[in-house]
Amino acid sequence: MAEARERWGSRSSFVFAAVGAAIGLGNVWRFPYITYQNGGGAFLIPYLIALITAGIPLMILEYAIGQKMQSSPPTALRKIWSKAEWIGWFAVVLVFVLSTYYATIMAWCVNYLYYSFTQAWGTTGTEISNFFNQTLLDKSGSPGILGGIQLPVLIGLAITWLLIYLCLFKGVKTLGKIVYFTVGIPWLILIVMVIRGLTLPGAINGLNFYLTPDFSVLLSPKVWLAAYGQIFFTLSLAMGTLIVYASYLPKNSDIAANAFMTSLANCGTAFFAGFAVFSTLGYLAQSMGVGVPEVATSGLGLAFVTYPAAINLLPVAGVLFGALFFLLLLTLGIDSAFSQVEPVVGSIVDKWGFNKKWVLPAVVGFGFLMGIPYTTRAGFYWVDIMDHFVCTYGLTLVGLLECIVIGYVFGAPKVRKYINSVSDVRIGPWWDVFIKIVTPIVLGVSFIFELITLIRKGYGNYPIWTAFTGIGLIVILLILSFILSKRKGGNP
Repeated sequence: MAEARERWGSRSSFVFAAVGAAIGLGNVWRFPYITYQNGGGAFLIPYLIALITAGIPLMILEYAIGQKMQSSPPTALRKIWSKAEWIGWFAVVLVFVLSTYYATIMAWCVNYLYYSFTQAWGTTGTEISNFFNQTLLDKSGSPGILGGIQLPVLIGLAITWLLIYLCLFKGVKTLGKIVYFTVGIPWLILIVMVIRGLTLPGAINGLNFYLTPDFSVLLSPKVWLAAYGQIFFTLSLAMGTLIVYASYLPKNSDIAANAFMTSLANCGTAFFAGFAVFSTLGYLAQSMGVGVPEVATSGLGLAFVTYPAAINLLPVAGVLFGALFFLLLLTLGIDSAFSQVEPVVGSIVDKWGFNKKWVLPAVVGFGFLMGIPYTTRAGFYWVDIMDHFVCTYGLTLVGLLECIVIGYVFGAPKVRKYINSVSDVRIGPWWDVFIKIVTPIVLGVSFIFELITLIRKGYGNYPIWTAFTGIGLIVILLILSFILSKRKGGNP
């Protein structure tokens, strides 16, 4: 007799876990910068439209799949259509690859939390940049030059994977209690940092940089694609996480309300984080006597170079706010990290019936080993390269395929009927239109647009062979997904 499926301790535990999966490191540095880069306050218009037309419909879709089928992604999609199991495995292997480099970014955060108590990164902008790029990472000159392993990063990676294991090994009921901490603490820290940031000299300049609207950008297709891309990836869609989390809910749980709460909480956090980040950057710019654009850098540079420079200039409690900032990153990141591992473990257990207490340490150990190349001197480059190809091409393809299978093979009206039968908030035929037409078109156009750009320009300033490596990885993962779907399972 099959074991009873695990269950969340309460509805709020599920919502907090789903919010935690969605709210990650990217909320702190990626959303604010993309907002500025794409028209400031005007970007919120396509961002909200993308949330309504793609983010919420896809989240409702994935919750419905997991809850109705009571299974992880591969098994759930196989139940919907026998030929669709490989799509679920594609999502799972993609999110596993993602977890290996995401854990490396967490390892950097572990190191910076330790260094924040002494502000060992230095006092000047040059010193701080050198500390990240040379002292901690000792970056080589090319992705092709791996160099040696950076021991502090390796230790941070081991700590990260240990934390992931400790969060998951007691099951989802315990996980449901942990997420109250890992979601609640970041919000408390954000509130403190926003209040502190808004009281700094020059804060208003940073906020103007963040929010001043440039409505002319709304005519650019690039801005709309950026909005849909940000919504799609920030909500943890197409990673299998939301499907497996929803599978631990009873079949009569409210799907629509859960999706609205999760998506709005995530987007609200991203927007709120921008006030903490850019008020502090405004202070940094004024202190240095330069404009905000000269200190506002994208991506990892914002978290590990620019923000420490601002922390150093705080007149009081700089050490405290340094520790708070990197504690914020760790608590934001850890629930996203373990949400990336749970679909892998759940899919293996559902397919072959193995005991979860043995599958989890095996996946965690393998994930740690797969992450070791990111701890080398070329690790920074490969984190960037893998993230681009996994998210831009892999996850977009999964989302597109999910819409096609649910919209046309299984039938969007049939799924909507089930959703409305368990939800207080009823969804209308508009959902069918989004799942069958709007979202697939947006994802398909985005995929083709990015592929054309890759063929014409390559990716970033990296050698052209890295583009072939990235595409090759996606092809290999597709093949692996087909192989896994054809393997005989131990469960019906």
